[in-house]
Amino acid sequence: MRLKSVAGLAVLLWTSVLVVRGQQSTQDAENYIKLSEQQWAEASMKRDTATVERILADDFVGLDPLGSFFRKTEELASVSKNVGDYVFAKGNDVNVRVYGDAAVARGSESWEKRNGERGRYVWTDTWIRRNGKWQIVAAVDVKVPEPAK
Repeated sequence: MRLKSVAGLAVLLWTSVLVVRGQQSTQDAENYIKLSEQQWAEASMKRDTATVERILADDFVGLDPLGSFFRKTEELASVSKNVGDYVFAKGNDVNVRVYGDAAVARGSESWEKRNGERGRYVWTDTWIRRNGKWQIVAAVDVKVPEPAK
């Protein structure tokens, strides 16, 4: 009888370790994704193509606020030239939901261009973990009015 109790306790402890590891892994993924989202928001004004290269999957497809699809190569070209002429970009209210090897991030981004134009995007990005590496495979950006102050 005592052997069954010890075996049961061992299974309970092992299960607890797996649950804690799973929560820790999920939290690590959420933190990485939130940081990466901010880095992508800032990439154009810094002309930081290395960050975009790391974050976007090779098969990435995005939908811009005008309804046009764009791929990773197009995003890299845009970022390398700071096509939007951004001088400020900040991610806001980023929320991440992890589903195993997939995650959905949503949030908003406030920005300002060199000409003084200001705006805000709301977005949803789909992340996939492949070969231990989290990357965005799909993105949708919508331009919305800035919230009233």
